[in-house]
Amino acid sequence: MDLSNSTFILLSVFAGLIVLFIFLYFVPVNLWITAIFSNVKVGLLELVGMRIRKVPPSVVVNSLITATKAGLNLTTNDLETHYLAGGNVPNVIRALISADKANISLSFKQATAIDLAGRDVFEAVQISVNPKVINTPNVAAVAADGIQLIAKARVTVRANIAQLVGGAGEETILARVGEGIVTSIGSAKNHKHVLENPDNISKLVLERGLDAGTAFEILSIDIADIDVGTNIGAKLQIDQASADLKVAEARAEERRAMAVALEQEMRAKNVEMRAKVTEAEAEIPKAISEAFKSGNLGIMDYYRMENVKSDTSMRDSIANSDAEKGSDRSKGGEKK
Repeated sequence: MDLSNSTFILLSVFAGLIVLFIFLYFVPVNLWITAIFSNVKVGLLELVGMRIRKVPPSVVVNSLITATKAGLNLTTNDLETHYLAGGNVPNVIRALISADKANISLSFKQATAIDLAGRDVFEAVQISVNPKVINTPNVAAVAADGIQLIAKARVTVRANIAQLVGGAGEETILARVGEGIVTSIGSAKNHKHVLENPDNISKLVLERGLDAGTAFEILSIDIADIDVGTNIGAKLQIDQASADLKVAEARAEERRAMAVALEQEMRAKNVEMRAKVTEAEAEIPKAISEAFKSGNLGIMDYYRMENVKSDTSMRDSIANSDAEKGSDRSKGGEKK
C-alpha cells in the first residue's frame, strides 16, 4: 500500500508539472505581469490567443511596452496583424520612435507598408536624419574636342519617406548621375574648361531633377576627381584615315587588275591578228602561182618584185643601224 501511494504521488506530481508547463506556455504570466507594471493593458486571453495563432507573445508585448513608453498609441492587434503579414515588428517600432524624436512625419501605416515592401524602415529613418553619401563609379565621357575625361562624384542623399514605397533605389540614382555627367562633359567645347570649372558639372546635373520618382532626395553632387583619359578624337581620325587608305588601296588594286586583264586581252587580240596576217601571207604564194598559170604575171615581173623587196629590206637594215649608232652616241654624251 505504501508503494502504491508513493507511485501515485509521484505520478500526480509529474502530471501537475506537465499541466503547469502547458499552462505557463499558453499563459505567459511573466509577460502579463511585466505588461501590468509597464501600464500596458494586455489580457491573459489575448496572450493565449497569440500562442494559438503562433504569434510570439514576447515580440508583441515587448514591442508594445517600448512603443507605449515612447508615447506611441498602438494596440496588440496592430502589432499582431503586422507580424502575421510577415513584417518585422521590433524594427517598425524602432523606426517610429526615431521618426517621432526627429520630428519626421511617419505613421504606423506608412512604416508597416515600407517594411512589408522589403525596405529597412529603420535605416530609411536614419538616412532621413543623417544623409548618406553614395560614391559613383568612374564615369568616362568625351568633350567636344575629342579628349576623354574620367570623373568620379559623391552624391549626398536623404531618404524620402513619402516615396519609399514604389520609389527607385540607389542604382537608379547612380545611373542618372552618370548620365548627367556624360551629358555635361559632352556638351563642353573644350576639356580644359571642364577641368577649370568642375562645379559646372554639379550645377547642370542638379538642374535635371534626377531624384524624381526615387526613394531619395539629392542634397548635393560633388565632383571628387577628374582625370584626363585618351584622345578619342585623334584615335577616331587615325582609324578613319586607316579605313580610307584601305579603301583606296582596294580601289587601286581593282584598277590594276582591270588594267592587267585589258593588257592580256589586247595581247590575245594581237596574237589573233598576227595569226590572220600569217594566214593571209600564206595565200601569197598560191596567188603568185595562179597568176603564173593564168598569164597575168611574167617571170621578169616576178624578178623585179623580188628586187624591190630586197632593196626595201636593205634600206630598213641600214636605217636601223643608223638609229642604233645615234642612240649609242647620245648615251656616250650623257655619260661624259
